[in-house]
Amino acid sequence: MRLRHKPWAADKLKSYPQYVVDQPELIKGKWQSRFEQRQPLHIEVGSGKGQFIVEMARKNPTINYLAIELQTSVAVSILELQIQAHLPNLQILNAHGGDLDHFFAKGEVNRVYLNFSDPWPKTKHAKRRLTAPRFLAQYKDIMDPEGEIHFKTDNQGLFEYSLASISQFGYCFRQVWLDLHHSDFEGNVPTEYEEKFSQKGQPIYRLEAYWPQDSNN
Repeated sequence: MRLRHKPWAADKLKSYPQYVVDQPELIKGKWQSRFEQRQPLHIEVGSGKGQFIVEMARKNPTINYLAIELQTSVAVSILELQIQAHLPNLQILNAHGGDLDHFFAKGEVNRVYLNFSDPWPKTKHAKRRLTAPRFLAQYKDIMDPEGEIHFKTDNQGLFEYSLASISQFGYCFRQVWLDLHHSDFEGNVPTEYEEKFSQKGQPIYRLEAYWPQDSNN
């Protein structure tokens, strides 16, 4: 993503504390206090400009959503959408997705969305992929035992890597789609990248994974 630096973005994020979480470590285990109602918590790691998670929050008022985006100049775009929408079930966190165990207590999250993550194509950078074992360990730690990972990408190499990494770590697949937009899947909410790549004729890959309940690990 080519970023346009917005020097005012950090100040704007700080000026909306009702929507933007400033010190997530302080509310570890108390995320429900950020929302009007106590409901299942779904997080998106790497939310980009927020098209996906804002629409999900709009469509599903009985679920609480947290958008996590590292780039301040991008996170402010999510805030701008939220200022227009005023969704009571959406919060924003401008932070690194690799620190999730610092932000959430065990079992506090019900679902993790990974949409069009950076593929980090070089083998030496594999550990930075959001489906690498160190990240999968964090998801397992913060998710409810019945929680799920939902992953979408246009990158075949990343998808193949993710299938192997997730399976080898111990997760099971609920379902896998090799061409999402030409499948019978209903209710798909596209991201900005998804629309762009789909218009070019590229297949969109998707999977849903869960931790087996009979596992003691």
